[in-house]
Amino acid sequence: MADFGPAFEEMIRDEGGYQLTDIPGDKGGVTYAGIAKTQNPDWKGWAFIDRKETPPSQMVRDFYKGKFWDAVCGDRISDQRIAASIFNFYVNTGKPAKTIAQMIVGATPDGSFGDETINKLNAADPSQFVMAYALGKIARYCKICTVDKTQSKFLLGWVNRALKGIK
Repeated sequence: MADFGPAFEEMIRDEGGYQLTDIPGDKGGVTYAGIAKTQNPDWKGWAFIDRKETPPSQMVRDFYKGKFWDAVCGDRISDQRIAASIFNFYVNTGKPAKTIAQMIVGATPDGSFGDETINKLNAADPSQFVMAYALGKIARYCKICTVDKTQSKFLLGWVNRALKGIK
């Protein structure tokens, strides 16, 4: 089964590491280690940041494990590349990451990873899945930019992120 640790390390690099940011135009607003305050105002790490302290790295790991890895059933996916790719995209886009994965493997695209989806993910050829999934990610990012032109400045970074892991 896939391992959260390496998937987390790859994702946290893509999110810019353990730093506090407030990038103009980023809909997440103030963000620490990829955790957007607008989307996660109750995360306990904000109390540390408000005191000008660094939240414990384990607090960040636990947040991502509980909110994202577990949500995509990462521990039930047999291939590390497939699990890490879905997890990373889910961190970045939420539910579309699940429905796109389901469409690629021919599961019902309902955004819920039940037995049907997990079985089909586990039966998928990892290289083919990761390549098809990268195209699905890029299409999603293009749609975001088409709907909201202000997000276009992030497109190249998103495309580069989508293409990581294709070998």
